[in-house]
Amino acid sequence: MTHLPIIAITMGDPASIGPEIAVKALKDKKIYEICRPLIAGDARVFEKIISELGLGVTINRIQEPAEAAFKYGAIDVIDLANVDISKLAYGKIDALCGEASFRSVEKVIQLALAGTVNATVTGPINKKSINDAGHHFAGHTEIYAELTGTKKYAMLLVEDKINVIHVSTHVSLRQACDLVKKDRILEVIALLRNGLISLGKTNLKIGVAGLNPHAGDNGLFGTEEALEILPAIEAARSQGYDVEGPVPPDTLFAKAATGAYGGVVAMYHDQGHIPFKLAGFKWNAEKQQMESVKGVNITMGLPIIRTSVDHGTAFEIAGKGIASPDAMVLAIESAVQLSNNKKV
Repeated sequence: MTHLPIIAITMGDPASIGPEIAVKALKDKKIYEICRPLIAGDARVFEKIISELGLGVTINRIQEPAEAAFKYGAIDVIDLANVDISKLAYGKIDALCGEASFRSVEKVIQLALAGTVNATVTGPINKKSINDAGHHFAGHTEIYAELTGTKKYAMLLVEDKINVIHVSTHVSLRQACDLVKKDRILEVIALLRNGLISLGKTNLKIGVAGLNPHAGDNGLFGTEEALEILPAIEAARSQGYDVEGPVPPDTLFAKAATGAYGGVVAMYHDQGHIPFKLAGFKWNAEKQQMESVKGVNITMGLPIIRTSVDHGTAFEIAGKGIASPDAMVLAIESAVQLSNNKKV
């Protein structure tokens, strides 16, 4: 197994489905056929969920990756020992859980920067818990950017057909409109193309969404398309990029769903997330729960590899044994692919 990349997975919020989906993903034998996985978090959290749900694996407590056995059925956990199990309550916002989840993220970033792991994969965190613990970040993306000293970065969501990157994410809608600027759009187009290549995609055609309804309709509904978006597209074309736009968002994503674009640029968070999740998330109306959640979040522009599940903590089902590991498996597979392509 020594030729396989070492993938460090975070615990996520211990009160969430994070520990459950991490264990379930590593119960999939194919994961051990493509990488050497380990988890950073409190070993007792994992022992608790394994016992309660009868998941049929064991935990191998370690302190550093060099101690890992990478043996299927015995999950290697870098034990941070920072959760009071007697106080752990599933589905609750808790600063102690926020602190533990933050330290898990911090640990895998340190390992990746040191070169002792090849890639990192993050489980879901609760932003309120993180902030209550004194770590004032809007999400994982911002934590990674801060701890790696990265200035130019973007969130790339990857699904079967819809691969979408964002000009802005965790800001208000008012702020998002103000951030639609030529230089940022051009920067994100370049990050998207690099991401598609790193993922081994062959379709490198990029579609760029408009900001306003009908992409502004020749200035009737806004001028951002003419003043900022189109100049960015023209600049990208002059650099050899295959770019189309600005395209009205309702048309852009309908085309993207058929494979018309290798990737698309969304102007703000929900413009990209809503069609992405419509494609990858399957809701079971009869059971009133998500049946499957597929989609991977990749932070582009970092000096290290970071992929993540693209769903939240799902506090409402935490500890019940019904959480789907699909997105975690896909996130690990994407991290492996990115790692292997980086070595080439």
